[in-house]
Amino acid sequence: MDILNKTWRVTGIVLTVACLSACSNMSARDKNTAVGAGVGAAAGAVLTGGSAVGTVGGAAVGGIIGNQVGKDKK
Repeated sequence: MDILNKTWRVTGIVLTVACLSACSNMSARDKNTAVGAGVGAAAGAVLTGGSAVGTVGGAAVGGIIGNQVGKDKK
């Protein structure tokens, strides 16, 4: 059981580093979209008691709002 725990921890660390490095060359608007989706997913999960539909819906709405906040005004 201990080896399985270590494997999951290493996998989590590797995935976290990979995800963070993928954001290095994103535009500000892309970053706002990603942050909006993350916050929306968390809010959707909390508001619906962990429902998958609520989480996905929150991520979609949050991503749209984050994208629009990062929109260039001309």
